[in-house]
Amino acid sequence: MSHLNDMALFVEVARARSFRKAAEAVGMPNSTLSRRISELEKAIGLRLLHRTTRKIELTEAGQLYYERSKRIVDEARLAHEQLGAMLEQPSGVLRVSLPVDFATHYLTPIIADFARRYPGITFEFDLTPRRVDLVAEPFDVAIRIGKLEDSSLIARLIGRHSRHLYASPGYIEASGEPATPADLAEHECICMPRIPTWTLHQGMNKVDVGVHGRFTLNSVGMIRALAVNHQGIAVLAEKIVADDVASGRLRRVLPEWQGSSVSIHAVTETRLIPAKTQRLIEYLSSRLMEA
Repeated sequence: MSHLNDMALFVEVARARSFRKAAEAVGMPNSTLSRRISELEKAIGLRLLHRTTRKIELTEAGQLYYERSKRIVDEARLAHEQLGAMLEQPSGVLRVSLPVDFATHYLTPIIADFARRYPGITFEFDLTPRRVDLVAEPFDVAIRIGKLEDSSLIARLIGRHSRHLYASPGYIEASGEPATPADLAEHECICMPRIPTWTLHQGMNKVDVGVHGRFTLNSVGMIRALAVNHQGIAVLAEKIVADDVASGRLRRVLPEWQGSSVSIHAVTETRLIPAKTQRLIEYLSSRLMEA
């Protein structure tokens, strides 16, 4: 195996029938190339070339070695070219675990753009709320939102979204609008399970506010829908409610305050990932980091 590079050099010399021309082709000093071929001959135990001042000829052993080596070198070169093509236009089935609400309400158009760029890739998405096992199950990557559990998996930060407080005009008309974070205690807040407080930020200021409400649930999509339907105030990612804000279905409350930003990670079992997975992670990062 240690002589494979020397084999490739020998093929160049045999093709060119010249150390000088072969050295120019591979970008190596003539003396170095000659030494490498001599070392190859010593390792094999046979002379491969007849060297004269005018030309180079293959010995009988050299002719046989050239014919076998040429096929190996050409196959290796073709493999490298094909791998390069795979990096440029990867193909195959890409299996991805996605957060249900984030994928439905925000990621879908981004993934559609990615699919148009790489027509050779087909997709299998798992949008169940469970955390898939990337070691035991055949997923290429999982997109996860928020704090990650400690594990041996490889996590890459691909985005961070700001979150704000939103309510419908109908709710504000019926219940009034909070003027300070402390006023949230008097309002219906649409909460996530086991999160009894909201952490709000205003520049360098931070405050933890105890919140409560009639609705407690673990679906961002349903929290958004309940807020649109006048059921209370919710903390939601800005991008997820952009259409609702633009249409007037939701509006910011306490606009000078915002919730803690949420991180988005691409999680894989290993750092050695195929081109199709690498391209998806890179594309999502380019779109989500700029958002």
